[in-house]
Amino acid sequence: MPHNHDKLLDHVKKEMPTDEILQDLGDLFKVFGDTTRIKIMFALYEEEMCVCAISELLGMTQSAISHQLKTLKQADLVASRREGKTIYYHLSDEHVKSIIAQGYEHLTE
Repeated sequence: MPHNHDKLLDHVKKEMPTDEILQDLGDLFKVFGDTTRIKIMFALYEEEMCVCAISELLGMTQSAISHQLKTLKQADLVASRREGKTIYYHLSDEHVKSIIAQGYEHLTE
């Protein structure tokens, strides 16, 4: 005899975000799908840094780092501040730190 899923499905449908929000969430996770961007975010998890420091740390060109920082900024994962001619980058908020920390914890437990 088949069982009835109506109550379960009604609950899940009520809690399900809109397609637009789910698309945005999928796009956000795509940004995390690049190893260089993950390395940059891990570096910024530890310290605020300028492009030249990130470039030296990762052994990549400043141009390549700037390109990835642009993607991270567009996704609101990284923010920046200017001090004279130097721009310093940092993770945009505690939510980003939490995502990185939880992902790392999940993989290393």
